[in-house]
Amino acid sequence: MASLSIARADRTHPRAYLRILLLVLCLLACLPGHALWRLVRAKSPWPRLFLGSAGWAAGCDVEVRGTPVTRNALYIANHVSWLDILVLAGKSGSAFVAKAEMAPWPLIGWLCTLHGTVFVDRDRRLDVHWQAEQMRLALKTGNPLTLFPEGTTGDGTTLLPFRSSLIAVATPPPEGVSIQPVAIDYGLPAPDIAWIGNEPIAANALRVMSRKGRLQVVLHFLPPLDPADFADRKAIAAHSREAIAARLGLA
Repeated sequence: MASLSIARADRTHPRAYLRILLLVLCLLACLPGHALWRLVRAKSPWPRLFLGSAGWAAGCDVEVRGTPVTRNALYIANHVSWLDILVLAGKSGSAFVAKAEMAPWPLIGWLCTLHGTVFVDRDRRLDVHWQAEQMRLALKTGNPLTLFPEGTTGDGTTLLPFRSSLIAVATPPPEGVSIQPVAIDYGLPAPDIAWIGNEPIAANALRVMSRKGRLQVVLHFLPPLDPADFADRKAIAAHSREAIAARLGLA
């Protein structure tokens, strides 16, 4: 029997290649502006603009519900797909805490680096304090930072346990930083776009962008938390998971 990834890759439709072409055009449109900003040593808005337009090119229409904390915020979100980064960055300007394996990925790794992503190696436990310090430094820039405490992508029908070790940066957080749970909702199509198992990124990308029609994505910015109200990072993780699960109707 053919593997799941092969079966899914067989669903590639010409519309996937059209969407890839749109992605390339979005990139080409943003690169000159980014180069100009870098030339004058100003903070470039172009990576965020590209990530947002890339989400649109990939087929996503994004709606925001709730009020995002746009400065000095640590977002705690569920994780379903690589699309999460595009839609959330495009609407909030957030940088991300991402696994170190993403850093060398063509284009995506480069864009994540430009956008201030903090790359962590979750298997190197001796580096936990260093990684937490890198996250603290990212938060001190004032821009939002998102982490996915499931540690990997889920199947779109359940939430994995939240790893409290990733929330060490919030106990205690830099002064003035709020924690805001964010529920990323793909609706009924969530299991169809979920990136699970050993499916190669290229196969997943082609499968997701082969979908017919537009994908309606809702970003629910839930009430922010004051870290001082919680005993420890495990309590923050448990509360955030409960709030996201309730919003998405997941266990």
